Amino acid sequence: MTAVMIDLTGHQLTDEERELLAHPAVGGVIFFTRNYHDPDQLQELVRQTRSAARNPLILAVDHEGGRVQRFRHGFSPIPAMGELLRLADSAEQAAQWAQEIGWLIASEVLAVDIDISFAPVLDINGISAVIGDRAFADNAEQLIPLARGVIKGMHQAGMKVTGKHFPGHGSVAADSHIAMPIDERPWTEILATDLPPFVQLAPHLDAIMPAHVVYPDVCDKPAGFSTRWLQQILRTQLQFQGIIFSDDLAMAGATVAGTMAERAAAALAAGCDMVLACNDRAGAIEVIEAVTPLLQHEGRRPSRCYELLAKSAALNLSTLRNHPRWLAAQQIVALIQQRQQSA
Repeated sequence: MTAVMIDLTGHQLTDEERELLAHPAVGGVIFFTRNYHDPDQLQELVRQTRSAARNPLILAVDHEGGRVQRFRHGFSPIPAMGELLRLADSAEQAAQWAQEIGWLIASEVLAVDIDISFAPVLDINGISAVIGDRAFADNAEQLIPLARGVIKGMHQAGMKVTGKHFPGHGSVAADSHIAMPIDERPWTEILATDLPPFVQLAPHLDAIMPAHVVYPDVCDKPAGFSTRWLQQILRTQLQFQGIIFSDDLAMAGATVAGTMAERAAAALAAGCDMVLACNDRAGAIEVIEAVTPLLQHEGRRPSRCYELLAKSAALNLSTLRNHPRWLAAQQIVALIQQRQQSA
């Protein structure tokens, strides 16, 4: 019945966090910049987190590159994915860069004993400022080969991948962190423009995170609370068999589903396997308390998320930094930085 992913407040565990980690409903932790000082400190925090937990945990981070990279000092400076095609000499070179950067992201995150980075972003770069250069491209034809490269590289490093934000956040202006985005386009346009990356890459994804966006032509609920989107389209039509994460239930785009407890119940009922309750400790406690009887009643298998997403063996940081592929990836990152500066 591990269905909740929580966050931590700082560089060390608090007594309250130890208590939360011992709860049977908690199955994951997501790390943020506030949890990071240096690699040694992070590895100790990870060790404490795993030791305090009652259940095997999935440990996660948003480590995409560009403006969404939670760990910086001591980690490689990952470019925004939207820079690859812009700065490469060809689409083929961009795809090769994508694969090596995917491997680099995953290898460094795995080296500190974190299982997954929530990546890649499969949104089209349309009118959304919160997506922007987090997206690989402004059309599916260019996006898919680059995303496929990142997926391949992450898998080669031993990390499972999470495509987000299904069925696409890039074509709506409002930021779901602070507003309730509504995408008024017809289903046919969404199907033609935003869904192709998810359709084509679903067989290669281990997890998917839906968007806190309402698409009224399809359903009156945000995708992450919609059985239409998650069960009929994602599970049945796309035949996706992996894990479905909710996006953070504390985001403004989730408020239409009610209280934090009601949001968690709605997301789980719609088909999410694990819900994220972050940046709102009181709300996270409310979610944990609310979902426990629900999960017990439904008899969900406690270890499914862990079984499908836990990392395989990984190199430690010192070994990784002497690995030929890591050294070659540093040359790619340096070249991209050089071209950014001269562009």
